[in-house]
Amino acid sequence: MKQALVHIALVVRDYDEAIEFYTKKLNFELIEDTYQPEQDKRWVVVAPPGSKESTILLARPSKTGQEEFIGNQAGGRVFLFLNTDDFWRDYNEMIDKGINFIREPKEADYGTVAVFEDLYGNLWDLIQLNDDHPIVRRMNRN
Repeated sequence: MKQALVHIALVVRDYDEAIEFYTKKLNFELIEDTYQPEQDKRWVVVAPPGSKESTILLARPSKTGQEEFIGNQAGGRVFLFLNTDDFWRDYNEMIDKGINFIREPKEADYGTVAVFEDLYGNLWDLIQLNDDHPIVRRMNRN
């Protein structure tokens, strides 16, 4: 049996500003942007460069009360973890593009990490896991 997380929904205020941020600031690839007239919404999917399975579904609020979660989907905790094969390359490029890091880079037992905000204030880890980390070993098996 093989299963995978395909989409993680991220509530955004506006599709176009979110697409601009993820594709221009984080270098994500726009996978799909399809209008769904029956629901008057767009199906917008982005993915980090090189990602084969997991994507982010950029979703505008569709019900009352969902707006309050824009930028706070994890209650102030780090919500998403962006692993990279070259931390310093990506960190420096993100700084150059104006990404706001709220925790400076540090070396940890598991790798190099810094915390940044997306355009709405959701917290992300930019992380380069050590080669001996269980997730890296698992990724290299596949």
